[in-house]
Amino acid sequence: MTEAITHFKVPIQYEDRSICLGADGSVAHVARVFRMLSGRWKLPILFRLFAVSSMRSSQFLRDMPGISQKMLTQQLRELERDGLVERRDFYERPPRVEYSLTPAGHELMPVLIPVREFSREHRLTGPSDTAGGGW
Repeated sequence: MTEAITHFKVPIQYEDRSICLGADGSVAHVARVFRMLSGRWKLPILFRLFAVSSMRSSQFLRDMPGISQKMLTQQLRELERDGLVERRDFYERPPRVEYSLTPAGHELMPVLIPVREFSREHRLTGPSDTAGGGW
């Protein structure tokens, strides 16, 4: 059989387009995940937390040259709001806070690894190639 069978995978009829394009369709869900990951420092934060179980703010600042305390706090809060990172406050003086991946954050990592491999296999050139702070 030499003909492609892609029509079995992609809805053809207009009624079926909502599966991909509707308010609860594939496009909406994938776009939501991309919004959760958008931000120069979010992926470096997630990959670092995947590599080690937890990190303190000072560790992130040492490990990610170029990020400010304000930007780190903002990115961590957004990741926390989106349910990918959890903040653990030990209620000590001086303050001690650690960040780690949530179960959802751990579930996301096996999705990001194939994206990394896609990038390695399909080297594209452009100005965004150097973004990401060396992760």
